[in-house]
Amino acid sequence: MEQFSGKTVCPGIAFGRICIFEKPDLAIDASPSPDPEGERRAFRDAVRTADGQLAALFEKTKREVGEDEAQIIDIQRMMLEDEDFLGEVETLIREESSRAACAVDRTGKRFYAQFTALEDPYMKARAPDIADISHRLTAILTGADTSFSLRGGSILAAEDLTPSDTLGIDKRMIRAFVTRRGSTNSHTAILARILKIPSIVQADFPLGQDLNGKEAAVDGHRGIIYLEPDGKTENRLREQAERDRDEEKSLDALRGLPTVSRSGQKIELAANIGGVEDLEAVLANDAEGIGLFRSEFLYLGRSDYPGEEEQFAVYRQAAAAMEGKRVVIRTLDIGADKQADYFGIDKEDNPALGYRAVRICIDRPGMFKTQLRALYRAAAFGKVAVMFPMITSLWELKRCKALAAEARQELAGQGVPFGDPELGIMVETPAAALCAGELAGEAAFFSVGTNDLTQYTLAVDRQNAKLEPFLDTRHPAILRLLEMIVESAHRAGIWAGICGELAADPRMTASFLSMGYDELSVSPGCILGLRKRIRTLD
Repeated sequence: MEQFSGKTVCPGIAFGRICIFEKPDLAIDASPSPDPEGERRAFRDAVRTADGQLAALFEKTKREVGEDEAQIIDIQRMMLEDEDFLGEVETLIREESSRAACAVDRTGKRFYAQFTALEDPYMKARAPDIADISHRLTAILTGADTSFSLRGGSILAAEDLTPSDTLGIDKRMIRAFVTRRGSTNSHTAILARILKIPSIVQADFPLGQDLNGKEAAVDGHRGIIYLEPDGKTENRLREQAERDRDEEKSLDALRGLPTVSRSGQKIELAANIGGVEDLEAVLANDAEGIGLFRSEFLYLGRSDYPGEEEQFAVYRQAAAAMEGKRVVIRTLDIGADKQADYFGIDKEDNPALGYRAVRICIDRPGMFKTQLRALYRAAAFGKVAVMFPMITSLWELKRCKALAAEARQELAGQGVPFGDPELGIMVETPAAALCAGELAGEAAFFSVGTNDLTQYTLAVDRQNAKLEPFLDTRHPAILRLLEMIVESAHRAGIWAGICGELAADPRMTASFLSMGYDELSVSPGCILGLRKRIRTLD
């Protein structure tokens, strides 16, 4: 028996035979083309063909997985309309006589490198979308055969899996996913969690055709893959699988039940999402609201600002889907590790402390009011709350509220229906925590972003792996700030929640309840487990 380890994406136990997934090498001619115009036509034909393929995959995914998961494919179809991507490919064809396949390959690699260099884990996980659409176009242009046959009961092993790889595979054939690369925030990871397929990424697993067909077992709890497991290991894993089935039944029984401790203390369990494509997971896991909707992803991967109507449609969809449950939408948090070229933001030595979030919004009131108008309009269709990020001073909050009032007045003057959203702040700086008493007089609520609060308080870059020993999320200073924030909120009669990663840490749940927090917002898949934890506390 051999064993290898990686990072767990979806827990669970699986037994099956290894099936190696490999994409064919694409033969790309890098020599100049004698017919640039012909290459341009070939590229445009390939874009149309790729769109047709993705449309068919969308329908297949909608039938087999669900409509919201199928939106992953729509994201890629939107990339086929991205002016930056298309423009760069055609520029290489026109100005360098590049062959279409080579131009797509070069452009895809550049865009992929840009996204993988981002610090934000959600944005970093979008890089495979770029690689996916680039590979699809290149395969069409080179005439490569990308078909893949799969045996039933397989543990699919790959260097990495793109969204369309995952969606194109018959899920009934798969017992588990194991990849050498990949991210816990990738679309493949999200789908694995939704489909409850045990999955491990970043595994130190030796890929090779000699492994095809070998018996294996995956322990998705511990992030371990066993090749040809011995009897003792197999028995232990089967016992764990039985416990998993019992646990799943106990969690299913919690759907629809209130999140309340044994002593009667109630707390709202909400979900963090990056867009409307996550709504299905929110509803499937019985979230009591959305505690963090990251609106900045509407602004990324495009060549210009999203308009009011586009934003309104997205926010309205989220508000309507939650049927009266609160939806907290964070206003634009661009900058730092989330960049868009059309914003024209200069390179900064320390972007985490730079021109970002409300600093940009206050500086660009026209852009900000477009978003605020869309948010006010969406509030007519549900219980919407608006959250301003990176507040450090009272004047910043007052300025944001003044711009919100202007946006509201504009809508009223035009006779456009709108709602009355709560206006709160994301407390993620030590300054905001220390001034929480003053800020609570102007804010309708607080939601603590523990990721940045920890980073700024401890002076530790949370993206720097070398600093992990120093990144103590339960540092006494963090706990004192958390107590100060919720006490200030309650003195002012407003509610306080936590939407950072710390909210899902079961070691902290009892402390959050004792501090008096009103809401915890976590990834959708953590909700039922956290509800169970809370209902066992005194």
